[in-house]
Amino acid sequence: MTGNKQPKSPAELRGVFGENLRTLTSTYPSVTALCRTLGVNRTQFNRYLSGESFPRPDILARICAFFDVDARILLIPLDQLEMSESGQLSHSYLRDWLGPKATHVPESMFPSGFYRFSRRGLLDDSRFVQGLVIVRRQNGHTFMRGLEPREALRQQGLSDTPLAHREFRGAVLRQDDGISILISRRGGMTGSFNFLSPVASYENNYWEGYVARTVRSQSAGRRFSRLVYEHLGTATHAILQTARHAGYCGAEDLLEHHLRLLQDDQPIA
Repeated sequence: MTGNKQPKSPAELRGVFGENLRTLTSTYPSVTALCRTLGVNRTQFNRYLSGESFPRPDILARICAFFDVDARILLIPLDQLEMSESGQLSHSYLRDWLGPKATHVPESMFPSGFYRFSRRGLLDDSRFVQGLVIVRRQNGHTFMRGLEPREALRQQGLSDTPLAHREFRGAVLRQDDGISILISRRGGMTGSFNFLSPVASYENNYWEGYVARTVRSQSAGRRFSRLVYEHLGTATHAILQTARHAGYCGAEDLLEHHLRLLQDDQPIA
């Protein structure tokens, strides 16, 4: 071998994998249910968690696909995998605050796919806004992307072309009682903060919370508004319908369940 770094022993590698797996499963209330989802024997899964054994290649592939990680979890501690991504949030100064425990958002907590959202307008609070965003995973992180209504940009004296002017993106972080999304337009020109928590429903596909604009307190319009997200997944008809009707609208144009969850007649504390 070249270099002075000694390779890890099999026991050390099993320990790395076990620790990574414990971190990845820490948000799941039932390991038994997780094992059923993965198709893994519970006793064998406990051996992985304790660092006693490695999974077979096919089981490892299932684990990696479920948690949206790669096979390096066999070799490298999860926080070091996060550190390999350049950027401020992966810096050692914030690693224990905004590292893997915050940036790892399980599919069960906030699944990938398209979402329909509704809220009261921030610039024009006489109307509502409904729109479409997409949530996706990449390199173990969860991201969000969407487009601002053309009219909202024109109200700010901004051009609504090219398309890049309307695009916003966000980083999804795990919270004790839900998720938060830090959102910005290109170049950090404007931004917002979203907080969402799951709503108990038949399909468990709704989240409610609020959005806060990053503007001066003297700025026109609202700084806060209640917010509802509905997971559409890959339902093509609902996605296209939402895209066609995205933008400003009246209360009568909102879905009944969205309007009920917004509790628009109640003040925001």
